[in-house]
Amino acid sequence: MPQILSGAPVQARILENLKPRIKNLSRPPGLAVVLVGQDPASSIYVRSKIKACHDLGIFSESHEIPATVTTEELLVLVDKLNKDPKIDGILVQMPLPKHVDTRRVLEAVAADKDADGFHPTNVGYLVAGRPAPRSCTPAGIIELLKFYEIPMAGRNAVVLGRSDIVGKPMALMLLQENATVTICHSRTEDIEGVCRRADLLVAAIGRPGFVTADFIAPGATVIDVGINRITDAAQAAAFGRAEEFAAKGKVVVGDVHPVDVQRCAGAYTPVPGGVGPLTIAMLMSNTVELAEKHLASPDQTTGAR
Repeated sequence: MPQILSGAPVQARILENLKPRIKNLSRPPGLAVVLVGQDPASSIYVRSKIKACHDLGIFSESHEIPATVTTEELLVLVDKLNKDPKIDGILVQMPLPKHVDTRRVLEAVAADKDADGFHPTNVGYLVAGRPAPRSCTPAGIIELLKFYEIPMAGRNAVVLGRSDIVGKPMALMLLQENATVTICHSRTEDIEGVCRRADLLVAAIGRPGFVTADFIAPGATVIDVGINRITDAAQAAAFGRAEEFAAKGKVVVGDVHPVDVQRCAGAYTPVPGGVGPLTIAMLMSNTVELAEKHLASPDQTTGAR
């Protein structure tokens, strides 16, 4: 039987280690979350993040904005939060409405308040191997691999997906752990064969059950980043989730076929319950680290972009 890499104990350890750091600060760390529109999944994520702040003693603000907001109006809000001394981290919940210039909004967040690790300055620091906020999901995956003592150094790692949020920073972080890294995407030839050579496979492509047995080397470690909601009974049955679908009317599956991964992998993250908890944990970690830097050098916290 493969080893199941649950995110819950990793999250618990990360959050527990943050508590004494928070107590040592002269004020609570502050996180501002900006939610645009009424997307149900985004609303759930934001509530989870606010609850995590409350449980840890982190000050949090939730700014819920109508979907009709303009880019310029969002930029005014971000500028205000950049200048607010009680806010250490700013998170703009994705996705934004199509009419909003997402890049302009994300790049308007001050680099020293970038709780998501998306700002070009912080991405540059990641490339250079310098300390800075890291993209939360891939940073959480590194912590999970270390927690379960999954070797990375010298291993063949394949990242399936090249997004700015997961794929690219994941590849860079694995490279910093001395893995040999390949990135696969929609134009990769023989994508199954490339993935099948991986000791460590990270799937972040956004397609339910895309990674089948043909992609997985026997005994490989498979990290499933996908969160895909299935509302079709036949599709749920194909993923071995018929009973759950009958009870709930929907199921959540990852980018990896849940039956095939159990048959082929040596270790894997379940969906749900694998990577998801770590994204929030690393957001809390980034916020605390930013607060520590601001309070150590308050005169340097200018909100400069």
